[in-house]
Formats: sequence, C-alpha cells, structure tokens
Amino acid sequence: MITLQQFHTKQMQDPEYRAAYEALEVEYQMTRALIEARLKKRMTQREVAERAGLSQVMIARLESGTSNPTLATLNKVLGALGKKLTVTNV
Repeated sequence: MITLQQFHTKQMQDPEYRAAYEALEVEYQMTRALIEARLKKRMTQREVAERAGLSQVMIARLESGTSNPTLATLNKVLGALGKKLTVTNV
C-alpha cells in the first residue's frame, strides 16, 4: 500500500495529470485558506454560516471544493472570519 502523497508524487510525473492538477491549484489554495482561517478562529462551519448569512451546507461545500462560489459569497464568508479578499497575480 502507498500513501496518498506517494501516489500524488508518482502521478505528477504524468503531463496530463500535472496540467489538470495545476489548473486547479487556485481552487485548492482557496479551500485550504478558508479552512485554516476558520480553524484559527476556532469556529465551526455552523458559526461561520450564521455570521455570513449562509447555510452550514454551503460552508461545507466551499471547504470541500464542491461548489463554485460567487465573489459575493466568498466576501460574506471571509467577512465572517474577519478577513478580506485580495487578488494578486492578475
């Protein structure tokens, strides 16, 4: 049996896999940043959702990467976490 990291490292040698992974890197970064910000604030998904005026399911979908949020939704969530959206490398 191999670890997920070992599998990923091996797969990254495949140009198609690498291209697909790199195309999604911004989404992975956003997801990680949301989770890290919530955990740093020691908040539950439900608490973030209540502050943002959204459902807990929406927060779960954002954190799992299974939704395509609008900028307005991201701003609500980030505001609930005391953060602001900043775009760089445009």
